[in-house]
Amino acid sequence: MSLRLGDIAPNFKAKTTIGEIDFYEFLGDSWGILFSHPADYTPVCTTELGKTALLQEEFAKRNVKVLAVSVDQLEHHHGWVKDINETQNCTVGFPIIADEDRNVATLYDMIHPNASVTATVRSLFVIGPDKKVKLTITYPASTGRNFYEVLRVVDSLQLTADYSVATPADWKHGEKVIVVPAVSTEEAEKKFPKGLEIVKPYLRYTPQPNID
Repeated sequence: MSLRLGDIAPNFKAKTTIGEIDFYEFLGDSWGILFSHPADYTPVCTTELGKTALLQEEFAKRNVKVLAVSVDQLEHHHGWVKDINETQNCTVGFPIIADEDRNVATLYDMIHPNASVTATVRSLFVIGPDKKVKLTITYPASTGRNFYEVLRVVDSLQLTADYSVATPADWKHGEKVIVVPAVSTEEAEKKFPKGLEIVKPYLRYTPQPNID
């Protein structure tokens, strides 16, 4: 059965390019992103891991730890990392899991038989400090992911976890947010002192509450 939002993300132990890890211990109190790759030495995956490496500081600012997973061997991963660093002008500093036995791929339902019986699709999971699944995104093997979108949704998830707000379509960090319907206008006026913009009784905007 596939994981759903709010489910506990399964723990696992695995060999990686930085040594053997226990997933929960690796995450600690951080947020986590676990994303799969169909195979080593493939062109789209090379660009994806390169882009993730170039954005490592952005993930770190958000207290997010990133792990990639592929069903290939650890020795292949090490060789591939050299290619990624060379071709994408980066330094891969996050672990890549060697999932030869497909343990992680099975736990996270990353193999879709109608797409491929052996390779993982491009699954991505955002996992909160409470070890619950907060977001899932699945792309076909042929389509590379947008990691700026991943950063955007992490910003939204972290904001909405702490405040009674939601983020509108195309929202970016620093823009207005929506007061959730469960909060009355009277309560919202006290909760959000920066002010309310009431478009409809159910559509109320306020400046992002966690920035000056």
